[in-house]
Amino acid sequence: WLEGATVPFVVWTDHRNLEYIRSAKRLNARQARWALFFARFEFVISYRPGSKNTKPDALSRLFSSSVASTDPEGILPEVRVVGLTVWGIERQVKQALTHTPSPHACPRNLLFVPVPTRLAVLQWAHSAKLAGHPGVRGTLASIRQRFWWPTREHDTRRFVAACSVCAQTKSGNSPPAGRLRPLPIPSRPWSHIALDFVTGLPSSAGKTVILTVVDRFSKAAHFIPLAKLPSAKETAQIIIENVFRIHGLPSDVVSDRGPQFTSQFWREFCRLIGASVSLSSGFHPQSNGQAERANQTIGRILRSLSFRNPASWSEQLPWAEYAHNSLPSSATGLSPFQSSLGYQPPLFSSQFAESSVPSAQAFVQRCERTWKRVRSALCRYRAQTVRAANKRRTKSPRYCRGQRVWLSTQNLPLKTASRKLTPRFIGPFRISQIINPVAVRLLLPRYLRRVHPVFHVSCVKPVLRALARLPPPPPSLSRAHLSTGSVRFWTCVLGAVVIST
Repeated sequence: WLEGATVPFVVWTDHRNLEYIRSAKRLNARQARWALFFARFEFVISYRPGSKNTKPDALSRLFSSSVASTDPEGILPEVRVVGLTVWGIERQVKQALTHTPSPHACPRNLLFVPVPTRLAVLQWAHSAKLAGHPGVRGTLASIRQRFWWPTREHDTRRFVAACSVCAQTKSGNSPPAGRLRPLPIPSRPWSHIALDFVTGLPSSAGKTVILTVVDRFSKAAHFIPLAKLPSAKETAQIIIENVFRIHGLPSDVVSDRGPQFTSQFWREFCRLIGASVSLSSGFHPQSNGQAERANQTIGRILRSLSFRNPASWSEQLPWAEYAHNSLPSSATGLSPFQSSLGYQPPLFSSQFAESSVPSAQAFVQRCERTWKRVRSALCRYRAQTVRAANKRRTKSPRYCRGQRVWLSTQNLPLKTASRKLTPRFIGPFRISQIINPVAVRLLLPRYLRRVHPVFHVSCVKPVLRALARLPPPPPSLSRAHLSTGSVRFWTCVLGAVVIST
């Protein structure tokens, strides 16, 4: 009827998008097929809201002609049977009580748990699906509802602490382990230096990287702009041209574990100049805190000086370095200029006569007095820093060689489908060497061969042993344990179990 009609007809619809089906420029495959079908007809689509399109809307709804039954229907189907919940662990405990009588101290409404069945009770209250591996408080809450034995609290704490699943999947809420262990204080300027790179900067006059060199005694710093991250050989040449030729050779160089500083060339270079190489432990940049703090300072100054034109940071870098070296340090109370040179560069011409030095001997004496003042200030500041830092830290356990520990996955490059569901700790791994009281070396597997094996004690935690009378808790679920053919599903409704017949 409509295909052969010569007069256009109107289609009323409450689907507004259909108005543009014939004028749309982009169609998917399904829409294109319908457009070819609509080409055989001559019609106009007009939108009508659903409130006014009542007749087609009523005809499009499902209609049942059967009369509603007046017989009441039950909540559960006839093929279901309702029964009281009876856990297998309760039956197991009652069976064990036939051989072991309950002591008089056991409360009346609780079941006494003999020694052979205590492990099963702990596993039921902690590792069952309805429990979900809670902490000590949650596990005890489940046990206290039905079971009792004299060492219930103590055994529960030991069992939860030794659970391997909890050790790997739960993050610790306690403060980080390991007391602050500051680096030794130098006795003169530029004898101990710290190095680090600032990357991710916009290109400015062909420069994209800053090499930060900090004197750990006077807190003086040199900020050297570079075109790119240098190699170990290029880093050594830059240090010679910008630091060694001005301040002399150092006795110790602190840095992170960048490829420039872990190479054989850098170690041999430092050995030839008589300097020791001090590298930070794995994923613990606090070891190179002097350079990290200087990076924060130079970033703050550059943001202030070049916030209108970030590409001009290389032009502002000399002024930022002067500002850093001329302002007083919170550790010493003196500026880096005064701590290293013995005097503060004057800002006004009227100060020139006062800052002149009459002789070299007086200059040396002034420097020595300043250095003693700086060293005593650094000792006091280190003591204050240690006390303040240890308030937010806990004493680390005493580790020994061969001990097994869990390793934190916070900084490990693991390839997982979901970072949120990744275990918080992996292992356990054995300790091969005690570097110092706050750093240990681990025997890592081959898939972690790219990770440096030395870690701060805040990145590891010991593997605790289970109760002597109880075997260790069950391991984490494997693919075999998750097979649906061996799982029985129970549905709990208002304290009852619905069992399919």
